Amino acid sequence: MAEGLEPAPVLREINELAKRGRVPVRYVGRRALETEARTEGPQGVLAHAQALPEWDFDELCRGGARPPFLLAFDGVTDPQNLGALLRSAEGAGVTGAVLPRHRTAHITPAVTKAAAGAVERVRLALVPGLAAAVSRARALGVWVVGLDEGGDQSLFELAVATEPVMLVVGAEGAGLSRLVRERCDVLARIPLKGSIPSLNVAAAGALAVFEVSRRR
Repeated sequence: MAEGLEPAPVLREINELAKRGRVPVRYVGRRALETEARTEGPQGVLAHAQALPEWDFDELCRGGARPPFLLAFDGVTDPQNLGALLRSAEGAGVTGAVLPRHRTAHITPAVTKAAAGAVERVRLALVPGLAAAVSRARALGVWVVGLDEGGDQSLFELAVATEPVMLVVGAEGAGLSRLVRERCDVLARIPLKGSIPSLNVAAAGALAVFEVSRRR
């Protein structure tokens, strides 16, 4: 914790939880905390944690008590967008998230902060390449739906939403890569009424995961 913070109920709660969990709390200068945090505008508290567990992609595709409902990222490089999407995914009941090892942001302090706890609750699988993962998901019986402004099906008429499904969101600006787009079962668009042709990827992804959640 940073020294000199104004007393607040949330800080008392963090201290009590730390004491209960036998987690040592140290008070350090604000500059030292900001350097360690590696995020913009840290709020005075920093936790050191073990690395997040990696889940097996095939296991996520096979599901368990609930049919698989996965969110995959194709070139999403902005940590704020990735964090916001993971937060929306957790709220919508997504059973797993899929990140390629290259061309996509990974779980950094900035992503963790934007996700507001979701990185601790959403099962994450790292895959060598997303195009190959899309093919593998289809082979395991998962419908792959790519979000694309030129899609031939409306997101709000997505018949496969109740099936095992993996939603794929593309890069900011460029959208889905060619190989991923070609391998999707369905390309779904969000019907827009205004003159701007697309939404921010975090907004589009949030709409998509909650629409699938609603239909399920």
